[in-house]
Amino acid sequence: TLGDAENTAEHVFLSFLSSGNIIGSGIFVSPKGVLEHAGSVGLSLIVWVCGGGICVLGSMCYAELGVTIPKSGGDYSYVTEIFGGLIGFLLLWSAVLIMYPTTLAVIALTFANYVLQPAFQNCLPPYAATRLLATTCVLFLTWVNCSSVRWATRIQDVFTVGKLLALGLIIIVGLVQIGRGYYDALVPSVAFEFSQEPSVGQVALAFLQASFAYSGWNFLNYVTEEVVEPRKNLPRAIYISIPLVTLVYTMTNIAYFTSMSPEELLASNAVAVTFGEKLLGMFSWVMPISVALSTFGGINGYLFTSSRLCFSGAREGHLPYLLAMIHLKNCTPIPALMVCCFATIVILCIGETHNLINYVSFINYLSYGVTIAGLLYLRKKSPNLVRPIKVNLLIPIAYMLFWVVLLCFSLYSEPVVCGLGMVIMLTGVPVYFVGVWWKNKPKWIYKFTEKLTYMGQKVCYVMFPQEDPEAEALTSSKNTD
Repeated sequence: TLGDAENTAEHVFLSFLSSGNIIGSGIFVSPKGVLEHAGSVGLSLIVWVCGGGICVLGSMCYAELGVTIPKSGGDYSYVTEIFGGLIGFLLLWSAVLIMYPTTLAVIALTFANYVLQPAFQNCLPPYAATRLLATTCVLFLTWVNCSSVRWATRIQDVFTVGKLLALGLIIIVGLVQIGRGYYDALVPSVAFEFSQEPSVGQVALAFLQASFAYSGWNFLNYVTEEVVEPRKNLPRAIYISIPLVTLVYTMTNIAYFTSMSPEELLASNAVAVTFGEKLLGMFSWVMPISVALSTFGGINGYLFTSSRLCFSGAREGHLPYLLAMIHLKNCTPIPALMVCCFATIVILCIGETHNLINYVSFINYLSYGVTIAGLLYLRKKSPNLVRPIKVNLLIPIAYMLFWVVLLCFSLYSEPVVCGLGMVIMLTGVPVYFVGVWWKNKPKWIYKFTEKLTYMGQKVCYVMFPQEDPEAEALTSSKNTD
């Protein structure tokens, strides 16, 4: 029937949408970190496969939340609805200060390394050069996003081709190598030779590195309101997209090991470039260009979405109202984009790529765990709530057990990196009570914030969207207190 055809088309579309959102620059930078912490080729491949399995569990839990609490905003909206404003604000605070800027910094550094690596074949690109190029890229794309929404979306569409070309080329060449018999590093007796004694803590860090490449698995949650039959099509899309991404990532890593020894992969600062130099000969230039296109598009995409999160948080009153304003002519959230750009540049100047991945992945998993704990709490608090999708209770419990083990051992193995992330998240507690919870502030505070907001409006040429009188009403009521 026509209805069945529409259903099929929708779940196929959702599958490709989810796959395209997950596959990004992470696969070009994470393999080195996964292998370093796993200690062997065989265990690193197991981590990649299991990482996909964990994403399936998390996606099913998020699908239930998405149709039970049909609000945009993802984790932030669900946690605010279930646990209240403070916990929701802490997730928003950590996303604005840590997750999005750190992810942007990692992708920008990957872009800079892949662009510069061909010019520094026998050594690592200079520290200052990579930071300068990464910063220039972030500034340029911030300007593009400030100038036009259409330009930003066009860049995203065009540069998506880069990652598909790079991964397709790597996998095809890897299969050719296997067909020619070059798979010594993949033989089980060799693949499980450990360069270091494996420990639970190091395996946990390997999962954190892999999770950076899988980030985006919860993207389908943001479109549940627009899906015609989410009860049927969301699970189908999850069962197709995440196994597909897992297969692509695993095959990409297998391809790497057909041309490089584990030592060579760990020594490379741009794995795909090294792969291309070894196997593509005169066409090796294709690889750095493809990866650069992919990471360039990734930076643009994260700038676009992170600025919209700031925008949403400001509309809810959890961030300064200036961040909820848009340019009078271009209709772009310039203040929110500038905040994201500034935070990214600060992190670019102080972090190293693989430490940054541990940093952002730890906070990501912390957010995922809190959100899925919210699902379990909602099951107990409101057992009769209508749930178009209701997963087996063992799924969130299994995810929570994995979450507890992963975060505890990650904190034990990298106490400074993970601890610092938790400290930054907890700094949001006093900010919440002073900025959001405390309603009867002295008048001079309102006058001061009003002047800053007015100054920001003049500098950025922004105002509240005309279709959003609520935000203006909130501001005016505060000013008259």
